[in-house]
Amino acid sequence: DRKRIMDALGQAASEYRFQVYNSGFWGKKRTHSMDGLRKFTQVCLDFIEHSIKANKREDALFHAYNLMSVEGTGVQISYLPEMLEGQVAVLSSGFLDSSEALHILNALRNSALYRPDQQSYILYPNKELPKFLEKNTISKEKVAHSKLLIQLLQDSNFQIINQDIKGGYHFNGNFHNANDLKIALSLLAKNHEYKDLVAKESDAILHIFEEVFNHKSFTGRSGTFFAFEGLGSIYWHMVSKLHLASQEVCLKAIRDNVDSAVVAALVSHYQEIGNGIGIHKSPAVYGAFPTDPYSHTPMHRGAQQPGMTGQVKEDILTRIGELGVMMNEGKLEFQPTLLNRNEFLIEESEVNFVTVDGTDKKIQLEKGSLAFSVCQVPVIYTIAISNQMDIHYINGTSKTLDSLALDAIESQKIFGRMGEISLIKIYLTEDKLR
Repeated sequence: DRKRIMDALGQAASEYRFQVYNSGFWGKKRTHSMDGLRKFTQVCLDFIEHSIKANKREDALFHAYNLMSVEGTGVQISYLPEMLEGQVAVLSSGFLDSSEALHILNALRNSALYRPDQQSYILYPNKELPKFLEKNTISKEKVAHSKLLIQLLQDSNFQIINQDIKGGYHFNGNFHNANDLKIALSLLAKNHEYKDLVAKESDAILHIFEEVFNHKSFTGRSGTFFAFEGLGSIYWHMVSKLHLASQEVCLKAIRDNVDSAVVAALVSHYQEIGNGIGIHKSPAVYGAFPTDPYSHTPMHRGAQQPGMTGQVKEDILTRIGELGVMMNEGKLEFQPTLLNRNEFLIEESEVNFVTVDGTDKKIQLEKGSLAFSVCQVPVIYTIAISNQMDIHYINGTSKTLDSLALDAIESQKIFGRMGEISLIKIYLTEDKLR
């Protein structure tokens, strides 16, 4: 069934590509029924959701990448170890309900992916790599079950196998991969003495070779290095992706008004993941200046490879989410349900904004307020006894709304940087904050 689906999808893609390339990208359009598109989309979603369900592990985590082997007329699936990337993907998919998301975050915290010394997560479980002399070793049982291998050893023919002085068995050390083994087997088949044995045992010998080297599971430096995205390493960009994904499930739980205990547990995970990121750590723990971005932290030393990584993007998105800047059907809303009350000023302060026309604008902030900007329009949050919003215009007028959402017209004035709105003041009750 797997192979039939793969063949059908591959053929469909091939036919589409052939049609596009051979039409010269002519751009011809044709109509299609909305009903047909809806059915097509639903079929796609059914298969995607089936795939997600099929990749749930017994420990409540999800597989990230699977290994495929074509065997005969079918396709066999095997699995790589758990990966942080897989958990980020399923949390961000929107497929899980809040309780399921919490199960994943609980399982992740208790998994081999957690590094207590950094209060953060590695990409894949750390492992002990085999020593050099442990590699390329065939078990005695495997050799004993192969008439071809026994015959080669008796004949002192070392084209495929040899035996060391301690009695251990090894494949030809000049083999790079299974293709080299196949060539050696084909050469042996030309020898009348081995022809029948090669015909009977080639597949079995190739299977032993894969068992010994497990080449299909090779993932590059992730399985052999001890830095970068290697063994035991925290890759900070993926941690920030996890932070953002956990924020998404928190906000969804709050919007869906799920049980308060579930929301509290999700928020706790979100805050713990955030606290594990460098900016919140001391130089002694982080191993570098916490305000500088670094690529990764290997197991054996502090943060490494300084530079502006992709992590910054997720951190900006996460911060926008904490500030509660939301889009809803083209309308700008402010719902700071994850914003911490302790972030508000404990004394007056002056802040400088650069407006749409490029001029500096100084604003005096009161105690108990917090400021940021959206499309260069200053936004000020203030703790108050009721929730409302004041919109101030460049012409000196203003209006008050008993809502924390702008309408589509006012929102477009901000997104379009039209320069008509000079300031937005938002008054929040403390129960709106974390």
